[in-house]
Amino acid sequence: MSLRVIQPGFCSWLVDLGRPASRSLGVPVGGAADRWSLILGNAMVGNPPNTLALEITLAGPTLRAEKPVAAVLVGAPFDIEGDIPNPRVGPTFNLQAGDVLHIRGTRRGVRAYLCVPGGFEAPSSLGSRSAWEPIQANALLPCRESVLPVRHFAEPIDSSLPSENPQPLRFLPAAQSSWFNMDQFQTQPFTVTTDSNRMGLRLRSTPLARPDREIISEPVCPGTVQVTNDGQCIILGVDGQTIGGYPKIAHVIRADWDLLGQLRPNDTIQFVQVSWEAAEMARRIQLNRLQTWLTRLSVATDCPGILPLTAI
Repeated sequence: MSLRVIQPGFCSWLVDLGRPASRSLGVPVGGAADRWSLILGNAMVGNPPNTLALEITLAGPTLRAEKPVAAVLVGAPFDIEGDIPNPRVGPTFNLQAGDVLHIRGTRRGVRAYLCVPGGFEAPSSLGSRSAWEPIQANALLPCRESVLPVRHFAEPIDSSLPSENPQPLRFLPAAQSSWFNMDQFQTQPFTVTTDSNRMGLRLRSTPLARPDREIISEPVCPGTVQVTNDGQCIILGVDGQTIGGYPKIAHVIRADWDLLGQLRPNDTIQFVQVSWEAAEMARRIQLNRLQTWLTRLSVATDCPGILPLTAI
C-alpha cells in the first residue's frame, strides 16, 4: 500500500517538523521548510501537525499508486496532471491502484506538501522521521490504503507565499549589526540567487562594506543573516549549520521563516527592522491564525486528532 516513485522531481523529501532538540549535537533542525503549508495539508487529511509528508520543490515527482490512496497537495500552486478529474493544489483527491500523478512545476513559490491520511512510513532518527536525502526513482513511499470525500477550503487561506515585489522580510538586529551600515542594509533590494537551497538563501546586492575583523564561530539558527567575505548575504534555512564564522547582521523573525521556504531564484526582498515586541506579536498572530484554521478543519472533518498545535 504505497506510492511508487517513477520520477523523483527536482528535490523531493519526506519531512515532518524536524529535529529542533538535536541542535546541541550539531544537527540542523531540518524538516519542512514551510511548516504552515505542511500543517494545513496534514489537517486536510485528518493528520496531526507532525505527520510525515512529501515536500516538493520547484519541479515535482511522478508517482504511481499501488493501492487506493487519498491525498492533498498544499503550498505553492504546482501544475498537476494525472488519472484523476481536475487535479489541482488545495482540494483532496483519491488515487486508485495504477493511477499516475504528475506534479509539474510552479510559477510562484517553491514548495508544496503531498499529505496522505496517516502519513508516510519511515524510520525515526533523533526524534524525527524526516529523511536525510531526497527520494530516488523506483523508491516506494509506504502509506496506508485510504479514501476521502472531496475537501477544499471554502475561502482563501493565509498563505506563506511571497505577495510583494520586493517582498519585505522583518528582522531583529544580530550580534555584529554594529559592524555594518544598517541604512544600506534596509534601503536596497536583495535578489535570491540560483545557488540557494534548504541550507540557505544566497542573496545578491550591492556588497555591504565589511570591517577587517574576524570572529570565532558562534551559534546560528534558521533565519540568521550572515555577511560573507565579499559583502554578500546568506539567510540560513532549516538545513543550515548550527554554528558559523561569518558575522551576523540580522535575524529574520520566526513569523517569516515559512516565507523563506517559498522564496525562489530571482525573487527580490527588502529587510525591515522591527522591535522585539512587534516580532513577538507577529508570531502570536501567525499561531492564532493557524490555530483557528486547525479548529475549523477539526470540526468540519470530524478529525479531533489534528489538534493541538504544538512544537512548531
